[in-house]
Amino acid sequence: MKFLQFTYKNSDEVRVGFLSGENVVDINKEDPTLPSTLIELLKQGLVDKVKAIKPSATVPLSDVILKAPIHGNDKVLCVGLNYKDHCEEQKLTAPSTPFIFNKFPSTVIGPNDAVKLRTDASQAVVCEVELTVVIGKKASRVEASKAYDYVFGYTVAQDIGASDWEKNPNMGQLLLGKAMDTFCPIGPWIVTADEVGDPQKLDIKCSVNGVQKQKSNTNQFIHKIPDVIARLSKVMTLLPGDVILTGTPGGVGVYRNPPEYLQPGDVIRSEIEKIGIFDTKIEEF
Repeated sequence: MKFLQFTYKNSDEVRVGFLSGENVVDINKEDPTLPSTLIELLKQGLVDKVKAIKPSATVPLSDVILKAPIHGNDKVLCVGLNYKDHCEEQKLTAPSTPFIFNKFPSTVIGPNDAVKLRTDASQAVVCEVELTVVIGKKASRVEASKAYDYVFGYTVAQDIGASDWEKNPNMGQLLLGKAMDTFCPIGPWIVTADEVGDPQKLDIKCSVNGVQKQKSNTNQFIHKIPDVIARLSKVMTLLPGDVILTGTPGGVGVYRNPPEYLQPGDVIRSEIEKIGIFDTKIEEF
């Protein structure tokens, strides 16, 4: 199933639904006892009840506005240097353990929202397409062999980063460069794990203004998804709705010759096989 969040064009209220062909099923309208947001569905363990719905009414996808498919989550975690070609373009040795950093949940925006650049703060912002894991239930001290049991589904994200803010000369801190407002577009929906199948065999692409910049496959991961979940859950409890951006392929703008940075007016296209595609506009903050 493809779960999404949306608003009707005459309302700002975020609703949760799922796709039925090219139409949207409003879950709460089908069953008013169910929550109207995805985070609450996950927290209350009601996904199976949703899967049993036989829709009585649908709305054309074109008649709603897609929002971030999950919001109100506790954590946005990211894996750095997790594709072989991305390490190679930086002339770096692949990390022996997953390299983890984070964004704030407040950075998350939806597939119809714009990334807004603070051009007075940074002139070196880049995009990085990433397969993103959505945690479905509380996970603590999970063994890698059981990690997929805790995955609700997958979505597409852009790890937007101000590369000139990511290089603290003392500590190498990434946070300020990665956690600027609007720096985590995700969408267009979340595809449940059973529909995706093996997440380590997916083509992944990114283009800017119609020119392809990144193209790879998730089989190039250095650290597979179960190992990442096991490492994270060893030291923190992953909660329903938490998302994990799993790394980006080679082709990142800052490592091109000459370097390429995002500008207001640009359009990023993010695409992952079996999950979806969305376009992100770049605007001045």
